[in-house]
Amino acid sequence: MRRESTSAERLLWRYLRKHQMEGMKFRRQEPILEYTADFVAHEKRLIIELDGGHHADQVEIDERRTRRLEQAGFQVLRFWNSDVLLNVEGVLETIRLAVAPSPQPSPRRGEGEDGSAAKARQC
Repeated sequence: MRRESTSAERLLWRYLRKHQMEGMKFRRQEPILEYTADFVAHEKRLIIELDGGHHADQVEIDERRTRRLEQAGFQVLRFWNSDVLLNVEGVLETIRLAVAPSPQPSPRRGEGEDGSAAKARQC
């Protein structure tokens, strides 16, 4: 069951919905294991959690939750609601870096597209 969204969740959702973040599909209030993630991009195994002031009193619970989700193969990004409300561009940049495609490794020195550097030199 979805709870009512906070203003920070509504603001961030405006930027994540409809594949706006690097073409990535995000879902909100998604059940993952025994938890409900604020936002998740299954393709990247990325969970975004927004924490309000009450989370300052439950740091240990949040850390245990993060560890459990990471053990299940997810990367977890946590932001304070105030970070989203006061610095949404910084939050979005952090998320962009997490969902951006990994750079392709460069070919080894001397190798062409098909790895046939030796053939080219013999001609």
